[in-house]
Amino acid sequence: MIMAASGVSVISVLAVQANAAAATVPSGVDVVLNAPIVSAAPTQTADGYWEVASDGGIFSFGDARYYGSAGAIHLNQPIVGMHPTSDGDGYWLVASDGGIFSFGDAQYYGSASAMHLNRPIVGMDATPDGKGYWLVASDGGMFSYGDARYYGSASAMHLNRPIVGMDATPDGKGYWLVASDGGIFSYGDARYYGSASAMRLNQPIVGMQPTPDGKGYWLVASDGGVFSYGDARYYGSAGAMRLNQPIVGMQPTPDGKGYWLVASDGGIFAFGDAQFYGSLGGSTLSHPLTSASIIVGGDGVTPAQIAAWDKVNVCEESGRWNVDGPVYSGGLGFSHQNWTRFNTFGYPPDAADATPDEQIRVAVAFATVYLGGPNGAPDQNGCSGGY
Repeated sequence: MIMAASGVSVISVLAVQANAAAATVPSGVDVVLNAPIVSAAPTQTADGYWEVASDGGIFSFGDARYYGSAGAIHLNQPIVGMHPTSDGDGYWLVASDGGIFSFGDAQYYGSASAMHLNRPIVGMDATPDGKGYWLVASDGGMFSYGDARYYGSASAMHLNRPIVGMDATPDGKGYWLVASDGGIFSYGDARYYGSASAMRLNQPIVGMQPTPDGKGYWLVASDGGVFSYGDARYYGSAGAMRLNQPIVGMQPTPDGKGYWLVASDGGIFAFGDAQFYGSLGGSTLSHPLTSASIIVGGDGVTPAQIAAWDKVNVCEESGRWNVDGPVYSGGLGFSHQNWTRFNTFGYPPDAADATPDEQIRVAVAFATVYLGGPNGAPDQNGCSGGY
């Protein structure tokens, strides 16, 4: 469920381009997730957010656009976090082995997947201009790529509890690490405003977020408890609520006057000026994992269709969706003629300029005519090279 700042509980739902004024939307109780949600991130406008599952599936709500997922990729290790680009037109996913997956306008600057890590990666953050990023391991080791500078790490320290996340300062000239006991480690121009390490916590800390000016931060525990330091204001918590699944992270609104908490079943809890745009709360997990990304949008495609065409994209274009060639374009290798014929939805005139969900919707229309029905898709182990 979601608990608004007023304290009124509302049933958590799976939104179909839902907005705060929507009266009713389908319930997330009927949704089956292939893997648990591990992180969430808001858009720049705060009018939407993404959720990411450990299999790399991406779930979009409000004005958050879908740019692709790792749901159809065979991952060596699970996804542990995501971060949007500064303009919100893309995002990175990070796996526990340090693998980086870039979508939309997110650029790849390197990864730790080929390294022998002492401890797994648990989180990432991007530089303010989006031209680099940091990865952090559970032992406090820091890995810097692109224009992200290294300011120190906790890897040589004896930690009482493992590191669970990191966040950079607003100017990117420092960062904080947070441990599961609430310990805070500050580097560069990141200032220390207090920690929860001396407190008796009911449940471990799972993440932190700084205020917009970097003069404070919030910590969140797996039971939804929120702890505020510096100029971070307290707007409420889920600590007294009966949760279906534990909280896995939090995200503040751009003005710092509210925040969202996200649970492993995709439940979203909004406080302060954070608005609710839908969630997967109440969903159940499918075992074994079969991997599929899900677009939450109004394009009328099913999770099975999306999963099938995601695999085609990986086979055809190695995960790229903006390929623009003289004969074939987009992430599915549409001929310009077929794109024009089947694009009856008002999408961009070139497949390369359309979003992945738009391309998949056109692919479903194509499959209905040429592949035996809307659920048809090419053999992913022998893609034909164009449609």
